[in-house]
Amino acid sequence: MMKISNSMVAAAGAVVALVPTWAWAQGPSDAERYAYGPHMMWWGGGWYGMVLGPLFMILVLAIVIAVAVLLVRWLGGPWPAAGSHQTPSSRTPLDILKERFARGEIDKEEFEERRRVLGD
Repeated sequence: MMKISNSMVAAAGAVVALVPTWAWAQGPSDAERYAYGPHMMWWGGGWYGMVLGPLFMILVLAIVIAVAVLLVRWLGGPWPAAGSHQTPSSRTPLDILKERFARGEIDKEEFEERRRVLGD
């Protein structure tokens, strides 16, 4: 049986790593392959790519932010008007006292005493 040394493994690894790089380097360059030159997207180096690109990016970003704000507002429900502090129910303390008396939570004497304290 043949014994493989560390140097043989290192040499085989170097060959495996370097052969694809060598083959890739033998291929044609982009200028030869496309014959349009080094200009990006065949624009010919015009100024409008540098102006329209950032403008389009700002427009898309503004649309994304507007959609996010509208979605949060829609999911959050109606917003209360500024300065309006309304109670969730329009029941008065006397209404609550009458309900407690009707349910039997308080007796007649306690009902009359609390009603006098409320000022009715």
